[in-house]
Amino acid sequence: MCGRFTRYLTWGEIQQLYRLTTDWERQRNDEPGYNIAPTETVPFVTAGENGAHKLREGRWWLVPWWAKEIPKQAMFNARIETVDTSNAFKDAFRETRCLIPADGFYEWTVNPGDKGKDPWHIFLPDHRPFSFAGLWAYNKKLDITSCTIITMDAGEPMRKLHDRQPVILDRAVYDAWLDPSTPIEAVKPLLARNLDGELRFNPVSRAVNQAKNKSSECIEPINPL
Repeated sequence: MCGRFTRYLTWGEIQQLYRLTTDWERQRNDEPGYNIAPTETVPFVTAGENGAHKLREGRWWLVPWWAKEIPKQAMFNARIETVDTSNAFKDAFRETRCLIPADGFYEWTVNPGDKGKDPWHIFLPDHRPFSFAGLWAYNKKLDITSCTIITMDAGEPMRKLHDRQPVILDRAVYDAWLDPSTPIEAVKPLLARNLDGELRFNPVSRAVNQAKNKSSECIEPINPL
């Protein structure tokens, strides 16, 4: 799964990931996000005009376009196994895919000593920025724009920490992923073009366990591996 993530990269680094074109997108400079939790507002990227990318904002907890109220069940992750068949996600998977910029995320293991939850900060080599494969929706009735992150079975090295992991897409498939005209039968195989095998991780402070803690303490390694 992916229940928290980080975005402490500069806006310049985000611009290097995507082809943003408007002044609003180019001049934006958000505060770093060291502990982003479900239901918070996050930026995400969709296909734009003339081959460009478009920056949007939305609630990290998908609200399908047809929903009459905000879903009570967890909608911040969409499982790769059912993302194309689930009523909650299949419309967005077919028509409104997105990329969610980040440079890390967290998972937890149970401490054998006190049985508490120990957080781990997970990232790519050199802490380089990346994009989660995501879906988005606009619900006109509720006037809510929202998004979700796609997850899959964990491989090495992530399975040392958890049995699920978010899909981190290879930049080579960004455009095909975002393009609503990509044949639907070709979309799901794009999720196999991911960088998850490159992940690294370090134990970090339990300060992460409280979503209200937003300081850089959250990513400082404890006895880095």
